[in-house]
Amino acid sequence: MLEDHDKSAPAGAQALFRGLAVLDAVAHGARSLADIGATIGCTRSTTHRLIAALVQAGYLRALGGSSGGYQLGPRLIELGYQARAQMPLAKRAQPHLEQLARHTQDTVHLGVRDGAEVLYIDKLPGSRGLEMRSRIGLRMPLALTGIGKSLMLDLPENEWLALYRQGGQQDDASSWAHFREQMSDYARGGFSFDLEENELGIRCVAAPIREPGGQIVAALSVASAVPYMPEVRLQALVPEVVACANAISAELGWRAS
Repeated sequence: MLEDHDKSAPAGAQALFRGLAVLDAVAHGARSLADIGATIGCTRSTTHRLIAALVQAGYLRALGGSSGGYQLGPRLIELGYQARAQMPLAKRAQPHLEQLARHTQDTVHLGVRDGAEVLYIDKLPGSRGLEMRSRIGLRMPLALTGIGKSLMLDLPENEWLALYRQGGQQDDASSWAHFREQMSDYARGGFSFDLEENELGIRCVAAPIREPGGQIVAALSVASAVPYMPEVRLQALVPEVVACANAISAELGWRAS
């Protein structure tokens, strides 16, 4: 991937792309100088210079102790929160998500599409004391999550199939037929479920958020553990989740036809 950037980078931008590759490598688990260098495909001396500059600027943090290594630095935390605060969607959705979380007592998520994945841009923990692996900044395959399925509702069937396969699900005729039938039902209803496909023991109800032209630009979900999300409650939550998504869509300028 770095080689592709190096070939396509404008003159003078190679070092920038290599620095970004270092950050990406650390974000994905590379910790030592050797691991980072191997991941980005640079020599030890080049990797060391890049890391030193990023540590100096606060984008990486050097770990003490015998193990050493590097972690993402505080400057990235600052920029992450600033980027999220500058998103009009997140700002306008916040009061609606808070109200939904208070009323349901469950975890509420907000996510947008990023290629074949959903990117979580907000998470409001519920009041039931449950832990789930979702977090702001996490990416998951669209076809495995409730939010992801809601982001897919308006897509043609061939794109459903492509995203289904990219999600790593069983690639046989019967499994795909079941997924396609589910998606058709969801598309007609304007909502979607996650029935433990993404995380064992967790279910959710999701609905799409639309911009003024009607295009789906985000989705939200209410998620909880199976004991709090029996089938009857999943169905009962649909109108409330859809209403919340529609209210956010209205804030963005969308009007139901």
